[in-house]
Amino acid sequence: MPLPKDQAWFPAKTYGWGWKLPCRWQGWVVFCAFMGALVAGVPLLKLGRLMFVGYCSVLLMCFVAIGLWKGEKPHWSWRKPE
Repeated sequence: MPLPKDQAWFPAKTYGWGWKLPCRWQGWVVFCAFMGALVAGVPLLKLGRLMFVGYCSVLLMCFVAIGLWKGEKPHWSWRKPE
């Protein structure tokens, strides 16, 4: 269940679907940990591209799950809210 707007780590995008960059320090910690884990996984390329793609897919699923849990509800938006 998404958090209320004033407590969300990741705000919903103004246009399109998804989230913007984090708006709270907790979101920035999660975002930086995600980026660091991506960089740390680069040595998996020596084992094969498929191994690296699988690793990145798992990381992305975890990141999206945290966004759904700690972010505003993502929705399609075509114009600024009034």
